[in-house]
Amino acid sequence: MKRTDRPTRRRAASLLLALGLTAASLPAAAQEASKDAGKEGAFPARPITLVVPFPAGGPSDALARAVAHGLAETLKGTVVVENIAGAGGTIGLGKVAAAAPDGYTLGFGTIGTHIANVALYKTLPYDPATSFVPIGLAGTAPMLVVVNPALGVSDLKGLKARIAAKGAKTTYGSAGIGSISHFACVILLAAMKEPATHVPYRGIAPAMNDLVGGHIDFMCDQPTTALAQVTSGKVKAVAVLSDDTVPQLPGLQTVAQAGYPQVSFRSWSAIFAPKGTPPALAARLNAALRETLTDPALRAKMQAVGVDLPQGDDLAPAAVSKLIADGVARDVPALKALGAALD
Repeated sequence: MKRTDRPTRRRAASLLLALGLTAASLPAAAQEASKDAGKEGAFPARPITLVVPFPAGGPSDALARAVAHGLAETLKGTVVVENIAGAGGTIGLGKVAAAAPDGYTLGFGTIGTHIANVALYKTLPYDPATSFVPIGLAGTAPMLVVVNPALGVSDLKGLKARIAAKGAKTTYGSAGIGSISHFACVILLAAMKEPATHVPYRGIAPAMNDLVGGHIDFMCDQPTTALAQVTSGKVKAVAVLSDDTVPQLPGLQTVAQAGYPQVSFRSWSAIFAPKGTPPALAARLNAALRETLTDPALRAKMQAVGVDLPQGDDLAPAAVSKLIADGVARDVPALKALGAALD
């Protein structure tokens, strides 16, 4: 589509001037934040914004809000969750990447935003490996394959047979293109060597509603949002896409038991700060995250919905960098080979 509202030269000059002033102010902001980080109680002096690049109500949002509440108590400040959804999380994280590196704008990134999107989008408003400073891992979770009970399948073998019989008429939903739920199902279908039609939604809640209503056949979802629907009988879990069992669903088949060990897949979420965030400030935020995630009440709350909170070495920023590097090396080529890309 051709643009018909090109800015005038005056507007363009003003924009360049504004960008120049903003860029010039970033080093100063970083220096001030670095000074503040060394002063007990100086940070945070105002509310911290944690950008969640997905709609409210989804599994990433639920974990982010729980962690934000704990961080606020640990830092003795205010942490505000801001949902900026769209384009598989790229819009929200693009805003974080462009923010001042002063610790007051953080982002909640996932395996989708930092790995799947590298394959799905030809261009991104950020580089997953270099545009951010990892603060620490926030949580991991297995993925469940859930189907509408009317489908009449009870395991992955049955689902594969159903897809083989119906082909592309079989539909699966997701929270949107590039979301964790999309990523997981693409990997599963590739292993099955079966086609199915992807139906992306604006968030996991409407996708789950349509699964319950029989408008789509199956989906891949985290226990955080799927468990309640499974235990109520509204949907049926046929497998967990990892080698780990789900305590709340004893006897549920793992993907390895179903004959697809190569699909072992766990979602992860982590907190990121913009590139240029002073090391002292990043270290302080990491220490606050560590303290937050050791809270027994929070750990029990998240374990009840199938989320594992990291501990020990898994809380080091380097662990997040390794997750990104390993995922990009392993999964991006596979996704590209499947032709999974957006213009």
